[in-house]
Amino acid sequence: MDYKYEKLFEEKVFKDPVHRYIHVRDKVIWDVIGTREFQRLRRIRQLGTTYLVFHGAEHSRFQHSLGVYEIVRRIIDDGFSGREEWNDEERLLTLCAALLHDLGHGPFSHAFEKVFALDHEKYTQAILTGPTEVNAVLRRVSSDFPQKVADVIGKTYPDKLVVSLISSQIDADRMDYLQRDAYYTGVSYGHFDMERILRVMRPAEEQVVIKFSGMHAVEDYIMSRYQMYWQVYFHPVSRSAEVILIKILHRAKHLHNSGYAFAQEPVHFKSFFDQSIELEDYISLDESILLTYFQWWRKENDPVLADLCDRFINRRLFQYAEFEPATEYRKVVELEQLFRKVGIDPEYYLVTDSSSDLPYDFYRPGEENERVPIYLQMASGELRELSRSSEIVDAISGKRRTDHKIYFPEDLLDKKQDDPHINQILKMLRGSEGVDELVD
Repeated sequence: MDYKYEKLFEEKVFKDPVHRYIHVRDKVIWDVIGTREFQRLRRIRQLGTTYLVFHGAEHSRFQHSLGVYEIVRRIIDDGFSGREEWNDEERLLTLCAALLHDLGHGPFSHAFEKVFALDHEKYTQAILTGPTEVNAVLRRVSSDFPQKVADVIGKTYPDKLVVSLISSQIDADRMDYLQRDAYYTGVSYGHFDMERILRVMRPAEEQVVIKFSGMHAVEDYIMSRYQMYWQVYFHPVSRSAEVILIKILHRAKHLHNSGYAFAQEPVHFKSFFDQSIELEDYISLDESILLTYFQWWRKENDPVLADLCDRFINRRLFQYAEFEPATEYRKVVELEQLFRKVGIDPEYYLVTDSSSDLPYDFYRPGEENERVPIYLQMASGELRELSRSSEIVDAISGKRRTDHKIYFPEDLLDKKQDDPHINQILKMLRGSEGVDELVD
């Protein structure tokens, strides 16, 4: 039998708290799940440092990837199969792309990418097309199949309908992570009527569209996404932990480049510090390794690295205050000078951080990272952009919200109360509204 169509003798089922069951019948999918590159995702948290705020957020990219696969499987098998607009020959490709879309995420994902100027999508593509176990499985379908999967993930595959199922403003990726992250963080914001959305999804020539009767379910989905970003993903305490994580890696990189003699040599990081990363270096790194180094580095002779690692491991995070860069940029310069005067390095202990999100956007042709809008399919067959019919969506369309914070170690400042500059620093940081408390 052609490997592309080969089925398991008996269906495999994963018990899942979000989708109840995840069903695997295709031999290719089962074999991909068993590869070392996919199993590595068990050791990469879905929400990075968020577990230091919402203690239940220990779930992994492995779980999320299975969830995205299951949503796409249901869309195709239960909704699209047999419809004129859908090509059933694209089924396995779409399922593999859904399953493997996050394969290239590094430890603590976006924070790690910032420090080393990495792109997880490019690493996903490199893993798919390189000398890996997952590539060997995909090549059994056809010699060009790994590249096709990589093209879907890179959004360059010719069939845009396939791409839209994995990456669009209403895709399986978002539908899974909103519900999964809400479940594991214990919040109610991310819940929406996915069953209704799946029932009203329709294949069109270049993207998924939504039957007009399902508009209110889509409104709920968009508002759920909006709330999750501001209540969970951009939580200021999680950002405090991420700031410290980034500064740890910056400090370790600086020490390595300056010839510092580590008590515990960062052998797993050297290629990252030297920008000579091999694919195997990337695949071999996961969050358990980072945390092990952080434990070791708590005993390093460098006081900055030791302190930052101890803060991260034992959740002694930075405090934060509101910050408006447009009007307060001079304050940061003055604070940096004052920090140096009291013996605290502002490079590592005074950090401004911004978070920004655009919950929904209409079509802006020619703009960088332009977004394809969500279309409603009217009774006449006409396609109408969502915000033209929904007052709720119209109210937030194209409106980017940005939040700015300044982070600092209040405990270090308190230890230097005898210094004449401390009162001035605290007054500038706390202002009239005071410093926000670091609570869950």
